[in-house]
Amino acid sequence: MTAASQVALAVQPRTRRPRIGFIGTGWIGQSRMKAIAQWDLSEIVAIVEPNERMARAACEIAPDCLVKNSLDALLDCGLDGVAIATPSTLHASQAIAALNCGVSVFCQKPLARSCVEAHAVVDAAREADRLLRVDFSYRFLQGVRQIRNLIREDELGQIYILDLAFHNAFGPDKGCFYDPQLSGGGCVMDLGIHLVDLALWTLDFPVVSQVRSELFSAGKRLRGQSHDVEDYATATLQLENDVLAYLSCSWKAHAGCDALIEFSVYGTQGGARMHNVGGSFYDFQTELFRGTKSEILSMPPEDWDGLAALDWVQKLSTSNRFEPEAERFIDVASTLDSIYTP
Repeated sequence: MTAASQVALAVQPRTRRPRIGFIGTGWIGQSRMKAIAQWDLSEIVAIVEPNERMARAACEIAPDCLVKNSLDALLDCGLDGVAIATPSTLHASQAIAALNCGVSVFCQKPLARSCVEAHAVVDAAREADRLLRVDFSYRFLQGVRQIRNLIREDELGQIYILDLAFHNAFGPDKGCFYDPQLSGGGCVMDLGIHLVDLALWTLDFPVVSQVRSELFSAGKRLRGQSHDVEDYATATLQLENDVLAYLSCSWKAHAGCDALIEFSVYGTQGGARMHNVGGSFYDFQTELFRGTKSEILSMPPEDWDGLAALDWVQKLSTSNRFEPEAERFIDVASTLDSIYTP
Protein backbone atom coordinates (compact mmCIF):
# COMPACT_ATOMS: atom_id res chain seq x y z
CA MET A 1 0.00 0.00 0.00
CA THR A 2 1.36 3.42 -0.91
CA ALA A 3 1.83 6.14 1.68
CA ALA A 4 -0.91 8.16 -0.03
CA SER A 5 -3.30 5.22 0.24
CA GLN A 6 -2.52 4.80 3.93
CA VAL A 7 -3.22 8.46 4.58
CA ALA A 8 -6.47 8.33 2.59
CA LEU A 9 -7.69 5.41 4.67
CA ALA A 10 -6.48 6.85 7.95
CA VAL A 11 -8.37 10.12 7.59
CA GLN A 12 -11.71 8.44 6.95
CA PRO A 13 -13.98 8.29 10.01
CA ARG A 14 -14.66 4.79 11.33
CA THR A 15 -17.64 3.99 13.51
CA ARG A 16 -17.67 0.18 13.52
CA ARG A 17 -16.01 -2.92 12.07
CA PRO A 18 -18.39 -4.42 9.49
CA ARG A 19 -18.84 -8.18 9.33
CA ILE A 20 -17.72 -9.50 5.94
CA GLY A 21 -18.25 -12.77 4.11
CA PHE A 22 -16.62 -14.12 0.94
CA ILE A 23 -18.14 -16.42 -1.66
CA GLY A 24 -15.36 -17.66 -3.91
CA THR A 25 -11.78 -17.62 -2.61
CA GLY A 26 -9.74 -18.47 -5.66
CA TRP A 27 -6.84 -16.28 -6.75
CA ILE A 28 -8.81 -13.04 -7.01
CA GLY A 29 -10.90 -13.74 -3.91
CA GLN A 30 -7.79 -14.42 -1.82
CA SER A 31 -6.14 -11.30 -3.20
CA ARG A 32 -9.04 -9.16 -2.00
CA MET A 33 -9.14 -11.01 1.33
CA LYS A 34 -5.47 -10.19 1.90
CA ALA A 35 -6.07 -6.53 1.07
CA ILE A 36 -8.91 -6.34 3.58
CA ALA A 37 -7.29 -8.51 6.28
CA GLN A 38 -4.11 -6.40 6.46
CA TRP A 39 -6.14 -3.46 7.78
CA ASP A 40 -8.17 -3.53 10.97
CA LEU A 41 -11.29 -2.28 9.18
CA SER A 42 -13.58 -5.30 9.32
CA GLU A 43 -14.15 -8.81 10.62
CA ILE A 44 -13.98 -11.57 8.01
CA VAL A 45 -16.64 -13.87 9.46
CA ALA A 46 -17.16 -16.70 6.96
CA ILE A 47 -16.49 -17.97 3.46
CA VAL A 48 -18.00 -20.31 0.89
CA GLU A 49 -15.41 -22.24 -1.11
CA PRO A 50 -16.00 -25.82 -2.35
CA ASN A 51 -12.33 -26.34 -3.20
CA GLU A 52 -10.71 -27.58 0.03
CA ARG A 53 -7.22 -26.37 -0.87
CA MET A 54 -8.47 -22.86 -1.63
CA ALA A 55 -10.62 -22.86 1.52
CA ARG A 56 -7.58 -23.76 3.64
CA ALA A 57 -5.56 -21.00 2.01
CA ALA A 58 -8.34 -18.50 2.68
CA CYS A 59 -8.52 -19.55 6.33
CA GLU A 60 -4.79 -18.88 6.66
CA ILE A 61 -5.53 -15.29 5.65
CA ALA A 62 -8.47 -15.00 8.06
CA PRO A 63 -7.91 -17.72 10.73
CA ASP A 64 -11.13 -17.03 12.64
CA CYS A 65 -13.48 -17.29 9.66
CA LEU A 66 -15.98 -20.14 9.31
CA VAL A 67 -16.37 -22.26 6.20
CA LYS A 68 -19.98 -22.54 5.03
CA ASN A 69 -21.41 -24.81 2.36
CA SER A 70 -23.80 -22.39 0.62
CA LEU A 71 -24.59 -18.74 0.04
CA ASP A 72 -27.74 -19.11 2.15
CA ALA A 73 -25.66 -20.39 5.07
CA LEU A 74 -23.21 -17.54 4.59
CA LEU A 75 -25.99 -14.95 4.61
CA ASP A 76 -27.29 -16.40 7.89
CA CYS A 77 -24.09 -15.24 9.64
CA GLY A 78 -25.32 -11.72 10.32
CA LEU A 79 -23.16 -10.07 7.67
CA ASP A 80 -22.95 -6.42 6.74
CA GLY A 81 -21.41 -7.21 3.36
CA VAL A 82 -20.42 -10.05 1.07
CA ALA A 83 -17.62 -10.11 -1.51
CA ILE A 84 -18.45 -12.19 -4.60
CA ALA A 85 -15.59 -13.76 -6.55
CA THR A 86 -17.30 -16.67 -8.29
CA PRO A 87 -17.69 -17.44 -12.03
CA SER A 88 -19.38 -14.64 -13.99
CA THR A 89 -22.56 -16.60 -14.61
CA LEU A 90 -23.33 -16.53 -10.87
CA HIS A 91 -22.59 -12.88 -10.11
CA ALA A 92 -26.01 -11.35 -10.75
CA SER A 93 -28.07 -14.04 -9.00
CA GLN A 94 -25.75 -14.16 -5.97
CA ALA A 95 -25.65 -10.37 -5.69
CA ILE A 96 -29.46 -10.15 -5.82
CA ALA A 97 -29.80 -12.90 -3.21
CA ALA A 98 -27.46 -11.04 -0.85
CA LEU A 99 -29.12 -7.68 -1.40
CA ASN A 100 -32.56 -9.18 -0.84
CA CYS A 101 -31.29 -10.30 2.56
CA GLY A 102 -30.16 -6.76 3.38
CA VAL A 103 -26.46 -7.52 2.83
CA SER A 104 -24.29 -5.08 0.88
CA VAL A 105 -22.27 -6.41 -2.07
CA PHE A 106 -18.78 -6.07 -3.49
CA CYS A 107 -18.73 -8.01 -6.78
CA GLN A 108 -15.95 -8.92 -9.13
CA LYS A 109 -16.42 -7.75 -12.69
CA PRO A 110 -18.56 -8.29 -14.60
CA LEU A 111 -21.45 -7.48 -12.31
CA ALA A 112 -23.64 -9.28 -14.84
CA ARG A 113 -23.53 -10.86 -18.28
CA SER A 114 -25.89 -8.31 -19.83
CA CYS A 115 -27.48 -4.93 -19.26
CA VAL A 116 -30.75 -6.62 -18.31
CA GLU A 117 -29.03 -8.58 -15.54
CA ALA A 118 -27.07 -5.53 -14.38
CA HIS A 119 -30.28 -3.50 -14.20
CA ALA A 120 -31.86 -6.21 -12.03
CA VAL A 121 -28.92 -6.11 -9.58
CA VAL A 122 -28.96 -2.32 -9.31
CA ASP A 123 -32.74 -2.39 -8.84
CA ALA A 124 -32.30 -4.90 -6.00
CA ALA A 125 -29.66 -2.69 -4.36
CA ARG A 126 -31.89 0.37 -4.62
CA GLU A 127 -34.94 -1.46 -3.24
CA ALA A 128 -32.91 -2.91 -0.35
CA ASP A 129 -31.13 0.43 0.18
CA ARG A 130 -27.80 -1.37 0.34
CA LEU A 131 -24.33 -0.52 -0.89
CA LEU A 132 -23.31 -2.05 -4.22
CA ARG A 133 -19.79 -1.83 -5.60
CA VAL A 134 -17.97 -3.56 -8.48
CA ASP A 135 -14.24 -4.27 -8.40
CA PHE A 136 -13.20 -1.78 -11.09
CA SER A 137 -9.74 -1.76 -9.61
CA TYR A 138 -8.03 0.30 -12.32
CA ARG A 139 -9.95 3.37 -11.12
CA PHE A 140 -7.62 3.32 -8.11
CA LEU A 141 -4.37 3.53 -10.02
CA GLN A 142 -2.57 6.77 -9.24
CA GLY A 143 -2.06 7.47 -12.95
CA VAL A 144 -5.74 7.06 -13.78
CA ARG A 145 -6.69 9.48 -11.03
CA GLN A 146 -4.03 11.94 -12.16
CA ILE A 147 -5.40 11.88 -15.71
CA ARG A 148 -8.95 12.27 -14.45
CA ASN A 149 -7.92 15.28 -12.39
CA LEU A 150 -6.11 16.84 -15.36
CA ILE A 151 -9.31 16.56 -17.39
CA ARG A 152 -11.50 17.93 -14.61
CA GLU A 153 -9.15 20.88 -14.05
CA ASP A 154 -9.11 21.62 -17.82
CA GLU A 155 -5.33 21.16 -17.95
CA LEU A 156 -5.56 19.30 -21.27
CA GLY A 157 -8.09 21.59 -22.96
CA GLN A 158 -10.97 20.16 -24.93
CA ILE A 159 -10.69 16.38 -24.87
CA TYR A 160 -11.38 14.74 -28.22
CA ILE A 161 -9.61 11.35 -28.27
CA LEU A 162 -9.19 8.52 -25.77
CA ASP A 163 -7.11 5.49 -26.74
CA LEU A 164 -7.26 2.41 -24.50
CA ALA A 165 -5.83 -1.09 -24.91
CA PHE A 166 -5.52 -4.27 -22.87
CA HIS A 167 -3.75 -7.13 -24.63
CA ASN A 168 -3.00 -10.27 -22.63
CA ALA A 169 -0.49 -12.88 -23.78
CA PHE A 170 -2.52 -15.50 -21.90
CA GLY A 171 -6.10 -16.66 -22.05
CA PRO A 172 -8.22 -17.77 -19.10
CA ASP A 173 -7.53 -21.28 -17.82
CA LYS A 174 -11.16 -22.11 -16.95
CA GLY A 175 -13.60 -23.49 -19.50
CA CYS A 176 -16.48 -21.29 -18.33
CA PHE A 177 -14.72 -18.26 -19.85
CA TYR A 178 -15.11 -19.80 -23.32
CA ASP A 179 -18.85 -20.49 -23.06
CA PRO A 180 -20.77 -17.29 -23.95
CA GLN A 181 -23.84 -18.50 -22.04
CA LEU A 182 -21.77 -18.71 -18.85
CA SER A 183 -19.36 -15.81 -19.31
CA GLY A 184 -21.42 -13.35 -21.32
CA GLY A 185 -18.51 -12.92 -23.72
CA GLY A 186 -14.79 -13.27 -24.27
CA CYS A 187 -11.94 -10.79 -23.98
CA VAL A 188 -14.31 -7.80 -24.05
CA MET A 189 -16.20 -9.07 -21.00
CA ASP A 190 -12.94 -10.06 -19.29
CA LEU A 191 -10.58 -7.19 -20.19
CA GLY A 192 -12.46 -4.68 -22.31
CA ILE A 193 -14.91 -4.02 -19.49
CA HIS A 194 -12.09 -2.21 -17.64
CA LEU A 195 -11.44 -0.07 -20.71
CA VAL A 196 -15.10 0.85 -21.09
CA ASP A 197 -15.34 1.73 -17.41
CA LEU A 198 -12.16 3.85 -17.52
CA ALA A 199 -13.28 5.74 -20.62
CA LEU A 200 -16.68 6.56 -19.11
CA TRP A 201 -15.59 7.08 -15.48
CA THR A 202 -12.72 9.39 -16.41
CA LEU A 203 -15.10 11.69 -18.30
CA ASP A 204 -17.87 11.49 -15.65
CA PHE A 205 -20.02 9.15 -17.75
CA PRO A 206 -20.87 11.07 -20.91
CA VAL A 207 -23.70 9.83 -23.13
CA VAL A 208 -22.59 7.09 -25.55
CA SER A 209 -24.35 7.96 -28.80
CA GLN A 210 -22.89 5.30 -31.09
CA VAL A 211 -20.77 2.16 -30.87
CA ARG A 212 -18.91 0.44 -33.70
CA SER A 213 -17.05 -2.80 -33.08
CA GLU A 214 -15.31 -5.78 -34.66
CA LEU A 215 -14.95 -9.13 -32.90
CA PHE A 216 -12.65 -11.99 -33.89
CA SER A 217 -12.06 -15.57 -32.79
CA ALA A 218 -8.91 -17.40 -33.90
CA GLY A 219 -8.44 -14.81 -36.65
CA LYS A 220 -11.96 -15.09 -38.02
CA ARG A 221 -14.49 -12.29 -37.74
CA LEU A 222 -17.54 -13.17 -35.68
CA ARG A 223 -20.89 -12.30 -37.22
CA GLY A 224 -24.27 -12.50 -35.51
CA GLN A 225 -24.91 -15.09 -32.83
CA SER A 226 -21.95 -17.38 -32.28
CA HIS A 227 -21.03 -20.29 -30.06
CA ASP A 228 -17.49 -18.88 -29.92
CA VAL A 229 -16.27 -16.04 -27.74
CA GLU A 230 -14.00 -13.35 -29.12
CA ASP A 231 -10.27 -13.39 -28.42
CA TYR A 232 -9.65 -10.05 -30.16
CA ALA A 233 -11.88 -6.99 -30.37
CA THR A 234 -11.85 -3.35 -31.32
CA ALA A 235 -14.52 -0.78 -30.59
CA THR A 236 -15.08 2.92 -31.19
CA LEU A 237 -17.35 4.78 -28.80
CA GLN A 238 -18.85 8.04 -30.02
CA LEU A 239 -19.36 10.14 -26.89
CA GLU A 240 -21.07 13.45 -26.37
CA ASN A 241 -19.11 16.65 -27.20
CA ASP A 242 -17.58 14.87 -30.22
CA VAL A 243 -15.22 12.74 -28.13
CA LEU A 244 -14.08 9.44 -29.60
CA ALA A 245 -12.83 6.55 -27.47
CA TYR A 246 -10.88 3.82 -29.29
CA LEU A 247 -10.68 0.48 -27.47
CA SER A 248 -8.86 -2.75 -28.27
CA CYS A 249 -8.33 -5.90 -26.24
CA SER A 250 -7.27 -9.49 -26.75
CA TRP A 251 -6.37 -12.81 -25.23
CA LYS A 252 -3.29 -14.79 -26.24
CA ALA A 253 -1.72 -11.80 -27.97
CA HIS A 254 1.68 -12.22 -29.62
CA ALA A 255 2.91 -9.20 -27.70
CA GLY A 256 6.43 -10.28 -26.75
CA CYS A 257 5.53 -9.84 -23.07
CA ASP A 258 2.81 -10.78 -20.59
CA ALA A 259 0.56 -7.81 -21.27
CA LEU A 260 0.24 -4.48 -23.04
CA ILE A 261 -2.01 -2.02 -21.17
CA GLU A 262 -2.41 1.62 -22.14
CA PHE A 263 -4.72 4.55 -21.40
CA SER A 264 -4.06 7.72 -23.40
CA VAL A 265 -6.01 10.99 -23.53
CA TYR A 266 -5.54 13.77 -26.07
CA GLY A 267 -6.85 17.32 -25.76
CA THR A 268 -6.33 20.66 -27.48
CA GLN A 269 -3.84 21.81 -24.81
CA GLY A 270 -2.04 18.60 -23.93
CA GLY A 271 -2.07 14.85 -23.64
CA ALA A 272 -1.49 12.19 -21.00
CA ARG A 273 -0.61 8.52 -21.13
CA MET A 274 -0.58 5.75 -18.55
CA HIS A 275 0.97 2.45 -19.59
CA ASN A 276 2.28 -0.72 -18.01
CA VAL A 277 6.03 -1.15 -17.65
CA GLY A 278 7.91 -4.18 -18.93
CA GLY A 279 4.75 -6.16 -19.67
CA SER A 280 3.72 -6.08 -16.00
CA PHE A 281 0.10 -6.38 -14.85
CA TYR A 282 0.87 -4.23 -11.80
CA ASP A 283 3.54 -1.64 -12.66
CA PHE A 284 2.44 1.55 -14.44
CA GLN A 285 4.00 4.83 -15.48
CA THR A 286 2.12 8.03 -16.30
CA GLU A 287 3.31 10.95 -18.42
CA LEU A 288 1.99 14.40 -19.27
CA PHE A 289 2.64 15.71 -22.81
CA ARG A 290 2.91 19.32 -23.97
CA GLY A 291 3.94 19.40 -27.62
CA THR A 292 7.35 17.72 -27.82
CA LYS A 293 7.91 17.86 -24.06
CA SER A 294 6.98 15.16 -21.57
CA GLU A 295 6.83 14.99 -17.79
CA ILE A 296 6.63 11.85 -15.68
CA LEU A 297 3.73 12.08 -13.24
CA SER A 298 3.96 8.70 -11.53
CA MET A 299 6.13 5.59 -11.55
CA PRO A 300 6.06 2.13 -9.98
CA PRO A 301 6.01 0.55 -7.49
CA GLU A 302 2.43 1.06 -6.37
CA ASP A 303 0.24 -1.30 -4.33
CA TRP A 304 -3.16 -0.52 -5.83
CA ASP A 305 -5.12 -3.60 -6.90
CA GLY A 306 -6.88 -4.16 -3.54
CA LEU A 307 -7.89 -0.53 -2.99
CA ALA A 308 -11.38 -0.95 -4.45
CA ALA A 309 -12.14 -3.64 -1.84
CA LEU A 310 -10.67 -1.50 0.95
CA ASP A 311 -12.74 1.47 -0.19
CA TRP A 312 -15.89 -0.67 -0.03
CA VAL A 313 -15.10 -1.87 3.49
CA GLN A 314 -14.29 1.68 4.59
CA LYS A 315 -17.66 2.83 3.26
CA LEU A 316 -19.40 -0.04 5.07
CA SER A 317 -17.88 1.11 8.35
CA THR A 318 -19.80 4.39 8.10
CA SER A 319 -22.85 3.56 5.95
CA ASN A 320 -24.16 0.60 3.98
CA ARG A 321 -26.89 2.53 2.17
CA PHE A 322 -27.47 2.59 -1.59
CA GLU A 323 -25.32 4.96 -3.64
CA PRO A 324 -26.91 6.48 -6.78
CA GLU A 325 -23.52 6.06 -8.51
CA ALA A 326 -24.37 2.37 -8.79
CA GLU A 327 -26.59 3.34 -11.72
CA ARG A 328 -23.39 3.81 -13.69
CA PHE A 329 -22.80 0.06 -13.65
CA ILE A 330 -25.81 -0.14 -15.96
CA ASP A 331 -24.14 2.33 -18.34
CA VAL A 332 -21.04 0.12 -18.54
CA ALA A 333 -23.17 -2.99 -19.14
CA SER A 334 -25.22 -1.21 -21.81
CA THR A 335 -22.06 -0.20 -23.66
CA LEU A 336 -20.79 -3.79 -23.55
CA ASP A 337 -24.12 -4.96 -24.97
CA SER A 338 -23.64 -2.51 -27.85
CA ILE A 339 -20.13 -3.82 -28.52
CA TYR A 340 -21.52 -7.34 -28.72
CA THR A 341 -24.30 -6.31 -31.15
CA PRO A 342 -22.43 -4.26 -33.78
